[in-house]
Amino acid sequence: MLADSYGRVATDLRVSLTDRCNLRCTYCMPPEGLEWLPKPELLTDDELNQLIRIGVTMLGIDEVRFTGGEPLLRRGLVGVIGATTALSPRPKTALTTNGIGLTRTAAPLAEAGLDRVNVSLDTLRPDVFEQLARRRRLDDVLGGLAGAAEAGLTPVKVNTVLMRDINDVEAPDLLRYCLDHGYQLRFIEQMPLDAQHNWRRDTMITADEILDRLSADFHLEAADSETRGSAPAELFYVDGGPETVGVIGSVTRPFCGACDRVRLTADGQIRNCLFAREESDLRSLLREGASDERIAESWRAAVATKMPGHGINDPSFLQPARPMSAIGG
Repeated sequence: MLADSYGRVATDLRVSLTDRCNLRCTYCMPPEGLEWLPKPELLTDDELNQLIRIGVTMLGIDEVRFTGGEPLLRRGLVGVIGATTALSPRPKTALTTNGIGLTRTAAPLAEAGLDRVNVSLDTLRPDVFEQLARRRRLDDVLGGLAGAAEAGLTPVKVNTVLMRDINDVEAPDLLRYCLDHGYQLRFIEQMPLDAQHNWRRDTMITADEILDRLSADFHLEAADSETRGSAPAELFYVDGGPETVGVIGSVTRPFCGACDRVRLTADGQIRNCLFAREESDLRSLLREGASDERIAESWRAAVATKMPGHGINDPSFLQPARPMSAIGG
């Protein structure tokens, strides 16, 4: 198992397939983008498949989430998913995407065995989308959501980050849209993972504020907390249910004590926490010809040193050098 010294066991692997993205969201990266990882530093499809296989068959991983950057930009994506879903035991699979390109890829992804998708959607207004993402692609994202549902990549989950004085007034409209289309909405507190290091606590929309905005239009009732397990979202029944809305209070309501996630970056580094400041290099082991057992041993050692929490609320907290696009969500 991938166990740490606080009794947690990592069973959920987040695999970043690329650090590249076709949007430039203000809370993630600057308008000009970032200096992307050189291709030789990226894991090849075969290397990705080997590490995922080790995680699933030797280390107890039972869920694999493909992330980025934007994972749909990875040319070998369908093949990597197919190799993952062919493993025994078969892990649950999901993909987090901005939705652009999902209309043409949803069916091949489903055929490869992908179970479901999470799609980022922060606004329903074209002008606000362009302000936030610096691209005119809202229709593509909405089409991608519909394409995912049609392909059976369900439940389709929607991830939303509210930004003060930009899209925070849209919370009820976004929930109503998702309820009407059968999507499951999750609001996420903005986290200090932007490349510009401009995050400020006083401008962040908190979980309490999100619930206040929603409660103006909907009756919310907390779902049974005992069923939450390691899930990051607190669920609330909407107008008596059965539909729910989730709030992920990563900053103000941390859930580190139940965390079961471990991350593999696109260049082959293991991160035992989203906010870790140290990484463990599996790519070098792979390319040196290390055995699966040696790689598994190094992976276990990386998870064993996981800290008790992310430390955002500690005065000594330092933001990771890598932004979210380079880490994988």
